[in-house]
Amino acid sequence: MADAAEPEITFERRGAAGIVTLARPKALNALTLPMVEAMHRQLRAWADEPAVTRVAVRGSGGRAFCAGGDIRRIHALGQTGRLTEVMAFWQAEYLLDAYVKTYPKPYVALIEGIVMGGGVGISLHGDVRVAAETYSFAMPETGIGFFPDVGATYALPRLPGRTGAYLALTGNRIGAGDALHVGLATHSVRAADFEAVLDGLARGDDIADTLSRFAAPTPETGPLTSEHTTIDACFCADTVADILDRLDMAARDGSTFAEKTAATLRTRSPTSLAIALTQMQRGLSLSFAQAMRVEYRLCGQVMRGPDFYEGVRAVIVDKDNRPAWNPPTLEAVDTAAIEAAFAGEDGATPRFDGSEGPRP
Repeated sequence: MADAAEPEITFERRGAAGIVTLARPKALNALTLPMVEAMHRQLRAWADEPAVTRVAVRGSGGRAFCAGGDIRRIHALGQTGRLTEVMAFWQAEYLLDAYVKTYPKPYVALIEGIVMGGGVGISLHGDVRVAAETYSFAMPETGIGFFPDVGATYALPRLPGRTGAYLALTGNRIGAGDALHVGLATHSVRAADFEAVLDGLARGDDIADTLSRFAAPTPETGPLTSEHTTIDACFCADTVADILDRLDMAARDGSTFAEKTAATLRTRSPTSLAIALTQMQRGLSLSFAQAMRVEYRLCGQVMRGPDFYEGVRAVIVDKDNRPAWNPPTLEAVDTAAIEAAFAGEDGATPRFDGSEGPRP
């Protein structure tokens, strides 16, 4: 009972800084609807408070900044037909992401451990993303029958080369070195120094100077950087099938990386892969708000389809890692429905321009 009474998220005013702490370490700080709404309200309150000149957000427990939304809860609601509640979560989360993107004061994310899905939404769109040595980024949604959301339609296509398409389709994790190299992270600081960074922010010290003072040695990069030529050559193809053909060809030429990447893609939901590639192809022409509206429409489609529920069952609930995707092949995917999500501006969708959401 004591655990149930503990807050899921806490807010602290420390000098010039407002500090948000995600406080569900046993759940890898996964976001719930009350957390999302409370954070949105508090950010608005601090925006109107002159003495607060910057905001910082962090996770608790050391294992994760935030591993995403509370997928188990969303899965359970959807399975029982409570789609109104399901969409209420996604709308609230996307409204918070839009507010972070437009936040009027410096917004600093201190990222230790896993940052995935919803955790990306409340960090990537802010001004400063500080990666600790254990930083581990991924958008793994195609593996659970969903799609890279929380603004990924806008952000990932703007990464160098075909980096975004690789991350969106494979869902593979990358570390701090690769994240810094492509701009997903902006600074590197040891987790042990995060509290000292917060003290500097609280004193009102210059943010760039504070982060420079605690800068860690540049982390080593990984496959995202070393294999960028193969990534760019393969993920520039127009269809998922063509990407797989290029990866297979590179594998035949001796690329172990290409072989493993192709094998990974073949385990993902065909529908999710088709959505993700369309996002990467269309995202560069969209504003952030337009991208969020597309994602909200896509979310409504996916929540009414089978793959999300099957993917979460296989990966998170039963953990047999044997999802039965429907449809099971790329050729059978309903591409017209995907295109419709990008075409429809019917006025019924929230604006996602940072002006909406709960108030203090």
